[in-house]
Amino acid sequence: MKVKINRNAAKALKKMLEQDDAQGKMFRVYVTNVHGDHAHYDMRLDTPTDKDEVVETDKDISFILEKGNEYLDGIWIQYFQVPEEEWVITNPSKGSHHHH
Repeated sequence: MKVKINRNAAKALKKMLEQDDAQGKMFRVYVTNVHGDHAHYDMRLDTPTDKDEVVETDKDISFILEKGNEYLDGIWIQYFQVPEEEWVITNPSKGSHHHH
């Protein structure tokens, strides 16, 4: 499985991981809703289970994904500060997105 992340998202997530309540945890990206051929996503701090796969990114951040979930393979996590602060999680291969 693959996860891509932009530089702004990597910086913001690394800051969150430095907080005391994040010690020993990783970010889980999960599907909140599936509508036909696309899904909506969210993200939270969590620890992996035997039903998960830990996926490394090129920005030195690992993500927890549910094994075998086709909607999670190939997600693209972005963080924007302009025109407003927002997280965008998309899966270009599924035509899906979620603004967090």
